[in-house]
Amino acid sequence: MIEILSKENCLSHYKWGDNCDGWNFLSKADAAIKQELMPAKTAEKLHFHTYAEQFFYILKGQATFFIENETVLVDANTGLQIKAGDKHKISNETNQDLEFILFSYPSTQNDRTDCE
Repeated sequence: MIEILSKENCLSHYKWGDNCDGWNFLSKADAAIKQELMPAKTAEKLHFHTYAEQFFYILKGQATFFIENETVLVDANTGLQIKAGDKHKISNETNQDLEFILFSYPSTQNDRTDCE
């Protein structure tokens, strides 16, 4: 049976960071796909993944990424890849919600080291 997924019927909903929301659409050892929402003026902690690479695709708003001491702004309808081992964090420095799709391969489960 083919199933159309949405935030309402995804695998699971979770909270992370500064009261941010996430929805798991695919969660396997070799890949994970999530949709995440960051309210205005929220951020996550600087961290890195030893094995996982990540691709962020911005759906709404503007993301500020801090990657290896460089700041990168990413607008809606564009994306950014982060290589395994790169220290990074995402921040929403605007006054509106930030929504994005996050594709991690392999999954980041048990593959995160915080730097802060």
